[in-house]
Order: sequence, then C-alpha cells, then structure tokens
Amino acid sequence: MQSQPSSTAAAPSWTVGQATVHRIDEIPLPPATGPWLLPDATPEVVASQDWLLPHFADAGGVLHLDSHSFALVVDGLRVLVDTGIGNGKQRANPAWHDLRTDYPERLTAVGFPPEAVDLVILTHLHADHVGWNTRQMDGAWIPTFPAARYLTARAEREFWAGYAMDEARRQMFRDSVIPVERAGLLDLVDVPADGVQITPSLRLLPTPGHTPGHVAVELTSRGETALITGDCIHHPVQLAHPAIGACVDIAPQQAEATRRTLLASLAGTDTLLLGTHFAPPTAGRVVVHGDAYRLLPVPTA
Repeated sequence: MQSQPSSTAAAPSWTVGQATVHRIDEIPLPPATGPWLLPDATPEVVASQDWLLPHFADAGGVLHLDSHSFALVVDGLRVLVDTGIGNGKQRANPAWHDLRTDYPERLTAVGFPPEAVDLVILTHLHADHVGWNTRQMDGAWIPTFPAARYLTARAEREFWAGYAMDEARRQMFRDSVIPVERAGLLDLVDVPADGVQITPSLRLLPTPGHTPGHVAVELTSRGETALITGDCIHHPVQLAHPAIGACVDIAPQQAEATRRTLLASLAGTDTLLLGTHFAPPTAGRVVVHGDAYRLLPVPTA
C-alpha cells in the first residue's frame, strides 16, 4: 500500500473567461516513469532544451510527470476531466498499485465534493485516467460520482470491447469502467473529425493515436480558450520533438500526426494548454521555437 501525505495547500487554478480551472493533484510520478514512457526523450535530448529546466525536467535530464485531474464549473455544471489512478486499485505498475491519497478531500476543498460532480469526461480509458471513477464500499466497486454522467468517445469504448486485453487491463475495466456502465452512468459520444460540442462551452476534439478514441477537451468562455491534453501530449519535451511518442501509444504514427497538427493549430495563439501529466507549472501557451515549439508557462491565478 502506498500512502501519500495529506495537503491543505490550495489547488492551483487558472481563469479562462468566466471559468476557473482547478488542478486536482493525485501523485507525482516516479523518476523511472520518463525513460519507460518516453524512451526517446533521452537525457541528451532533454538537455538540448534548456527551457524544460527546472520545472519539467532536472539537470540530469530526468523528466517530471504528474497524475492529476482538472475540475471546472461551466454552463452550470461541475465538470471533472479524467479521474487519475484511484485508491486501493490492484495495478501491475508499482507506482499505481494500491494507492492511499487524499484526492477526494482535495476535490471537496475546491467545491467539488464527489456527490456534487455533474459530469466526468474521460479523455480515454487507461488506468491512470479512470481510477477514481469508482471507490470501494463493502468489498464492491461503486461510482465515486453517483450524480454524474460519465462521458467518453464511442470509438474508445468500442475499441477496447474488441481488444484482446491482458489481465491487468481486464482488472482495470472490472474495477473502474464496468461498474459505471452497470450503474447506467456511462454515455458514449460520437466525435466527428471537427469535434463535438457537449455543452455551450465544452467541445471534444478527436486526438487519436495514443488510443483510437482519444479526445482532448476544449473550453471556451468569453472569448478565451483552454485545451486539456489528455495523453495526446504527455510532456512538454514533445513540443520540442513531436516525433517522440509514448511506449503505450496504440498507433504511434497517428499519435505523432495528431500531435503535430494540434501543436501547429495552437502555436502563437492565446489558447492555454493544460497538460494532464505536465508537472507544475502545468499550463502554458505554445510558441514557435526553432523548427518546433516550446511552452511558455502561465502562472496560476
């Protein structure tokens, strides 16, 4: 069992028009995560991008990565984007196994008690994005957010339904996805090439490659825009080197093409990029840097 110290620090937040986006921390990921997840992000590659230091990497080229969610109130709804790893889950990855964190208390502290969440958006169905979908009660896994609709792309759920899963992934579906389905809370959304509006201020954008139905989440409020990445971009080093992919990308070439298209669309705009695994300062604007891009951090509100 891994326990994390509780924290009373205020959740970092950013203002986007009338909306406030809170980062709900779960855990920092261990140093070994970077070389495993992004094997082409070698210390030499990282060292060539001095803007990554000290926030996104250390002087030895070790990448900093986090697990967190984003919570926001928009269009009268309390919305949570991705739900992290979860507590008490049996996981093959030792960094994710049987966690004991104060994530629900962190949510509650910013006005998102689990019973008050209205909408949970799942960018994709990987273990570190669906874990807090459920919590354990009397030996059973039940929805953590009982009043919420859980939403993901139809293409995502249908892909995994036909995929030959290993036991670790089957376990994740048993404890974190299927209980939500059985409770009648999971909505599957068709996401066309130009995206789909799910509320007046929120749009799902197809960003396939990491998984076939992966989506990013675009927030627009009073002329200001933010984009939550999910795992189409894991780390800012991929802005400098969009060809760097994750070892768990289902379709690596498609993931790279998605990343390049997305970054080109964001570069030089005022859109706030919010990285689902970006270490603090987490958010920034994409600017052209040499023949690629870099992230200009935006401080919290």
